[in-house]
Amino acid sequence: MDLNLIISFLIAGGVLLLAFLKLSNTINVNEKGNRYFGYFLLLYATFWLDEAIVSANIENNLHFIAVKGFTQFLAPLAFYISIWVYANPHTPFKRKDVRFLIVPIAFLGLLYSKPFLDEAYFRAASLTLPLLHGLFYCILAYITIQKHQKNIESFVSNKEPIDLNWIKYIIYGFLGSIVILIIYNLLGYTRALNLYMNLYFLGLIYMVAYFSVRQREIYPEAVDIETIVEAGSPDRSLPGKRKLLDDDALAIQKAKLLELMEEEEPYLDSELNLVGLSERLSLSTHQLSYVINNGFGENFFQFINKYKVKKAEALLQDPHYDQYTILAIGFESGFNSKTAFNTTFKKMTSYTPSEFRKMRSTL
Repeated sequence: MDLNLIISFLIAGGVLLLAFLKLSNTINVNEKGNRYFGYFLLLYATFWLDEAIVSANIENNLHFIAVKGFTQFLAPLAFYISIWVYANPHTPFKRKDVRFLIVPIAFLGLLYSKPFLDEAYFRAASLTLPLLHGLFYCILAYITIQKHQKNIESFVSNKEPIDLNWIKYIIYGFLGSIVILIIYNLLGYTRALNLYMNLYFLGLIYMVAYFSVRQREIYPEAVDIETIVEAGSPDRSLPGKRKLLDDDALAIQKAKLLELMEEEEPYLDSELNLVGLSERLSLSTHQLSYVINNGFGENFFQFINKYKVKKAEALLQDPHYDQYTILAIGFESGFNSKTAFNTTFKKMTSYTPSEFRKMRSTL
């Protein structure tokens, strides 16, 4: 059997298996996001299914060409929708969102117009439009992830488990494939393209499978991140904007929060989030977000990690902790990984924990 055909079978089978796992939600997290990601994977699998199992007679049929092309054209849109749902699981779709189908329907019309168009024009259009369409939704997906990574700072003190950073790797992979496709089509190396591109995508599929099945629950069921971000926005305190708390109540809650942070040190819990802290203060998540943002000029992530870094600084300067490793100091300060500790500490102090310890030892 041809090596390229074997690889096509492996890719199609792997994508379909991963689609089944996502649609069945066997890991029981991010149900809505996983379902839409499963839909994307089903569409994605068609790029290799037709190569692996479709006969030449069917492949030349106009209806087959149109349906296959339309289905594959929808894959980038499905990818973007799945990423958007991961980042906004409690935000419903709106009627105006049907506008995203305008370009795919126009492309379907182009495919059915093949018998009436110049062959060179049709080939150029049928190659260029999918590439531009894929590029457009890769960019939108990237912007969505960037916004998500900013929004979760209003909710968690440790972003790593839910920042969806692995999706950026997928986007980079897709963007890389688009660049390669453009180059190969310009140079005309289509035979070599199939084999090497299939190997490339086989590796990409394994990467997607590895990271996606390890993804933890992003938001608890009752958390609507958009409303939390909106509630904590400093714009709420401007004239004409409704305040969640009046100035006296804000001052009282600020004092209670500071007392809690100093006496009970809840920030030492590496899994602390807005829900857990709001329950300890008998506030809603919206009210606590408002107190932190408008009372201290910080988001939840900045507010909590400020205390963690301050704790780490104290431990790094304490001779009793000289035998502790940097990772152990991080754990003692409420961080749950060396990466998070190093990144956050350096961002807030301009030094890595190791540099800070060495600086102290030279004084």
